[in-house]
Amino acid sequence: MVREVSESCIDSLLIEMVSSYADRFYATKPELAARRIESIGFQVGHQLSERYTMERPRFTDHLEAIKFICKDFWSEIFKKQIDNLKTNHRGTFVLQDNRFRWLSHMSIDPSPDGSGLSQDPSGVLVENKAAQAASMHLYFPCGIIRGALSNLGIPCAVSADISNLPACSFVVRIKV
Repeated sequence: MVREVSESCIDSLLIEMVSSYADRFYATKPELAARRIESIGFQVGHQLSERYTMERPRFTDHLEAIKFICKDFWSEIFKKQIDNLKTNHRGTFVLQDNRFRWLSHMSIDPSPDGSGLSQDPSGVLVENKAAQAASMHLYFPCGIIRGALSNLGIPCAVSADISNLPACSFVVRIKV
């Protein structure tokens, strides 16, 4: 029996989790909120990786495990594969998703005139707040990737970069 969860439920859960940690629990400490969101993602990725690799033999090298993440693992979570995988063959991998599902409903250009330079009453650029909110949503998938690779025996650090929404790059650096 295949068990699936509605995409809208996952979207709502992610939005509420980020909102709760970033705006309520750790409103004055965004780095702690980010760390907590990433650690929740780590647990989720670790458990999903355990489930999806139960019937598989262990991977022999890093590239094989990264390819599993890009194809099979990503397909299970997002119903599509990673669009592009790049590596420097020295332990750094860049996973490019040109339409990252969890960012597809976000916009960083909040100004009505399209200039992106509007300011709120406190004088802080709204674009910076919107970009920070979008990046806060990427700690969870970074944690998922790190947890999945950790379960596969690959310690790593994962970061994300938003080039232009909804495109997103995840940079995986293998720890030696």
